[in-house]
Amino acid sequence: MKANTVSLLIVDDEPQIRRMLRTSLLAQKFNVAEAGTAAAALKRLETESFDLVILDLGLPDSSGFAVLETIRKNSKIPIIVLSVRSDEAGKVKALELGADDYVTKPFGMAELVMRIRVALRHRYQEQGAEPLLVCGDVTINLVLRQVTLNGQEVRLTPTEYDLLGLLAEHAGRILTHDYILRRVWGEDKADDVQSLRVYIRALRQKLGDTGLIRTETGVGYRLVPGDAVL
Repeated sequence: MKANTVSLLIVDDEPQIRRMLRTSLLAQKFNVAEAGTAAAALKRLETESFDLVILDLGLPDSSGFAVLETIRKNSKIPIIVLSVRSDEAGKVKALELGADDYVTKPFGMAELVMRIRVALRHRYQEQGAEPLLVCGDVTINLVLRQVTLNGQEVRLTPTEYDLLGLLAEHAGRILTHDYILRRVWGEDKADDVQSLRVYIRALRQKLGDTGLIRTETGVGYRLVPGDAVL
């Protein structure tokens, strides 16, 4: 995933639709990946990290409904269905299977972008996190994956943002070293506390030592939603 971007997976069997979506969404600063079949989409979802899926129902190797159902068994990732089907029964079925929204082809890009941002915002709210977290001079936009300090964008690496974003999603709560390492780096790095300390130090430097990230000695870290002093 690129730094400070939302990563989208487009699942559609029509190359021209994928090309149009990719061009338009890249222009909106999203990071975009593609899959032309159900099998390719499910494989990418198993091996890569995405923030939202745009799913066409008319796939060559499987029903889009089946793909939707499979994704929902394992993930709460936001899913926006795209389809030429405009019948009410199809929309209801997609939503009942767990789609966050349903857009009928043809569609306007401005509307699709708006629906993407709404779906992301709703998902963060369901998780108990605010999509826009203001902590003193630091603002963290969980939807756009953007961080600013005194109004100026802070350039973070993907891992730095993943770490800060995790802390922001649980603002005010203590997250243990083990929990953070497993969520950000995976099971194979679950005991690498020294690497975590290095990234925390780098984040603090980039955020101007604002006291945003508090050390809970021997336990982990906590993001303090407001002015704080370490």
